[in-house]
Amino acid sequence: MAAKTDIKSLFRDELAARLAGWREPAYRADQVLQWIYQKQVELFDQMSNLPAPLRQKLAESFELCAVRNVRTRSSTDTTEKFLFELHDHSLIETVLIPATPGLTTSSDRHTVCVSTQVGCAYGCKFCASGLEGVKRNLSAAEIVDQVVALQRLTLQRPTNVVVMGMGEPLANYDAVMRALRILNAPWALGIGARKITVSTAGVAPRIKQLADDPMQIRLAVSLHGATDQVRERIMPVNKKYPLKELLAACDYYCNTKHRMMTFEYILIDGVNDTLEQAHKLGAMARRLRAKVNLIPCNPVEGLPWKRPDRDRCKMFQHTLREHGIAATLRIEKGTDINAACGQLRLQHEKV
Repeated sequence: MAAKTDIKSLFRDELAARLAGWREPAYRADQVLQWIYQKQVELFDQMSNLPAPLRQKLAESFELCAVRNVRTRSSTDTTEKFLFELHDHSLIETVLIPATPGLTTSSDRHTVCVSTQVGCAYGCKFCASGLEGVKRNLSAAEIVDQVVALQRLTLQRPTNVVVMGMGEPLANYDAVMRALRILNAPWALGIGARKITVSTAGVAPRIKQLADDPMQIRLAVSLHGATDQVRERIMPVNKKYPLKELLAACDYYCNTKHRMMTFEYILIDGVNDTLEQAHKLGAMARRLRAKVNLIPCNPVEGLPWKRPDRDRCKMFQHTLREHGIAATLRIEKGTDINAACGQLRLQHEKV
């Protein structure tokens, strides 16, 4: 028996072609898509305006739900973290992040942070996702369904998507871009391309590929060190793509897209929080006209890092602003529910 296709991995024209092959009228594709993305049903049999034989044929040919919620944790700051199980029993994490008062003009903004791999091969030294390596890439449907399932579970319509969860998105490039096109499509969730951000550890060749893609999504680079010596302590990928090569790729992205990019910079006490690093980061960001998000390090069991005190974080931010950089010092969210990437998955697997 042939394996079923994940229906949330299909573009509208691909689904329409399958239905046309079954001699179904053209409007059936839009009916099915409405049930999937607007009404978010979990069974084909719930698609009540479709003929019963078609519902049966859809169920025999397609998988409708690629993820299943097994655990939810809610923070006092209203951040919610979901542990999803996949068909092969692998576990991934998805986070719903509310708007931060004072940092956004909209109180209705709901940002979904999605995963793109089971685990991660890049081994960033502050991140729990890579502690046990990478198991596999996610399919486009498994990425899309994180957002759909989260909306169904919370009754909150996502306005923004950040691809910053478990895994390196640009190491799973084709599936990630297919998923983002589906999330962006008006027949699916219609999330604006400029409200979608892809975060990378610094896979330079793929940054250039992303620059050449016509989709106007945003780029964030996890920098975490302003010199090769410091960055290599934190980001092993820097040995393959050192700062010179990474910054050249970022230059290409900014010049091609004519868009501002963001540097993500986790502040780690005694490692990358010196004023020397701040000045070098400021010069780097000014060259690229980049914003900087400063993130105090989240404590992770099994990792030695700790966050600097608040005054030291503020001084680092002040130094960047002296360089004319838009630098945000993020208010930590979800610390009480272990919202850093990979933590909930590891805890669940140890039980």
